[in-house]
Amino acid sequence: MPVPAVPPRHVRRRFVRAMRFAAAASIVLAALAVLLVARGESALPISRLIAAALGIGLAVLVGTALMLIFPGTRGGPDADRGAAPSESDEQ
Repeated sequence: MPVPAVPPRHVRRRFVRAMRFAAAASIVLAALAVLLVARGESALPISRLIAAALGIGLAVLVGTALMLIFPGTRGGPDADRGAAPSESDEQ
């Protein structure tokens, strides 16, 4: 069974640094979400506030992790097709 390749150290450092930033952003966004949810209604169960905080925070973290793990190409999906479309493509 082949052993998976370990990414270089600088790639891991960049990933960890981006995830730390995403964690800080998710905490700020979760706090903002809790404030907005709590502002709308006076008698609010604590479970709704916890659900809002966890939902927003985890969504930001999962989205960031997926964007870092599966990066897109910088040129786009049609970058290898050529610069100018031919006359047959325009019809």
